[in-house]
Amino acid sequence: MTYRGEVRVGGPADVHELKDLIITKIAVGPMNNNAYLLRCRDTDEQLLIDAANDAETLLGSIGADGVASVVTTHRHGDHWQALAEIVAATGVRTYAGRDDAEGIPVPTDVLVDDGDTVRVGHVTLTARHLVGHTPGSIALVYDDPHGHPHVFTGDCLFPGGVGNTRKDPEAFASLIHDVETKIFAVLPDETWVYPGHGNDTTLGAERPRLPEWHARGW
Repeated sequence: MTYRGEVRVGGPADVHELKDLIITKIAVGPMNNNAYLLRCRDTDEQLLIDAANDAETLLGSIGADGVASVVTTHRHGDHWQALAEIVAATGVRTYAGRDDAEGIPVPTDVLVDDGDTVRVGHVTLTARHLVGHTPGSIALVYDDPHGHPHVFTGDCLFPGGVGNTRKDPEAFASLIHDVETKIFAVLPDETWVYPGHGNDTTLGAERPRLPEWHARGW
């Protein structure tokens, strides 16, 4: 079946099958958070992006193979409600942006800076530090050697705009600058965007709207 990236809490996951990587998208929790389980096809190693909520559902998706790593995209509580339980059940290695780790009440094993790499089996993801939604938000970019890139943006980029900057002009200016220079400026229109809530999009669908986002200030 064709991947659409449209999931709902309590409903089935959606699975994006790439040549080297399998991406499973799951909606969990009262804020309709997206969690993404990445599996390297060569090694079957798995990585979870945002243990947001509902540990039972996430552990069911992880299955008997276990999970090697969990990346928390940022410090906001709706993105780590299940993290402690996942760590306790699996002994997983935890990653988070250096400037957000102190706001996550589960110890971070690996502090992530801009440009750092995170591996899942033979697949490499590159972290991009995007400041504004929180001080230490990170996105993860998978530059698929067999196709277009894929980027997991947390709450920094959605269909229709950047993340919430709480009507703070400085925070908005910082976030849209980072999203433009580190995401839009370096990745092609075909890049698939996996946000922290709601449906997926592409950079090509969002790029024409950048002037509108600047003008409205959010």
